Amino acid sequence: MTNRKSTFVVAGGLAILALFAALWVVMIIPKMNRTAADSLGMGDYALLTTDRTQFTEDSLKGAPSAVFFGFTHCPEVCPTTLGDIAGWQAELADQGKELRTYFVTVDPERDTIDMMQEYVSWVPGVVGVSGPEDEIKKAITSFRVYAQKVPLKNGGYTMDHSAFVMLFDKKGRFVQTISYGEQFDSAMKKIDALL
Repeated sequence: MTNRKSTFVVAGGLAILALFAALWVVMIIPKMNRTAADSLGMGDYALLTTDRTQFTEDSLKGAPSAVFFGFTHCPEVCPTTLGDIAGWQAELADQGKELRTYFVTVDPERDTIDMMQEYVSWVPGVVGVSGPEDEIKKAITSFRVYAQKVPLKNGGYTMDHSAFVMLFDKKGRFVQTISYGEQFDSAMKKIDALL
């Protein structure tokens, strides 16, 4: 009887050990191997696009996409970046391709959907994104971008913000960035690899 009990205890202990090992392999190791980049763009934000559709983390799935944060009153970075994007889109159009691109405001106080529509309308493939301030803050946190309101002497304000374009694959996973002012050929290599 004692041998049977010992065998049962050992077998039970081994079963519990095997269960812990399986849980370790299936649940713990993948979480340990995840990087911060794996969660970029993931979150519970819900914004509105100039297409009048919702922009959520699911919007990044289905096709490769680019995301850029900025604002319509931006004096240099945003218009320059949109000009770069227009050049990329022209090159892609020659190849029969297009990169789905989202321009997300960091200034929801001034950037209504209608204003965003007017601001991005000249760049093929670019969709403007805005929404309530609390949802914009959630998106800024989810994408881990920088955005800060800066008061001006005249009583107005401007916005400091991150100045790069983020590239995501068709599964909605972050791949890499295109830096502000990056050379055209370098940017196109990254985009071609993405597509």
